[in-house]
Amino acid sequence: MNSLSVSGHLQPDTRTRVTPFPDSSRPFVSLRIEGDDIEIALLVRPGSAGALRILAAAATEAAATLDTLTADATEVPRS
Repeated sequence: MNSLSVSGHLQPDTRTRVTPFPDSSRPFVSLRIEGDDIEIALLVRPGSAGALRILAAAATEAAATLDTLTADATEVPRS
């Protein structure tokens, strides 16, 4: 990955879009994460599918952790 730091808050209405660019000489896929005020585009060339799978696994782990945190927070009795 090239050096770039970006932060954005995902909201329930965050949109994603995958667009293939099957050019015969330099094919790639664009993965866009879009909100009202921010858009992040990841451009992925052949040979980088593993990096996307690692990103997907990390996102799945983060979602499960968020589900656990949310469940734990609702189980805590309020005084």
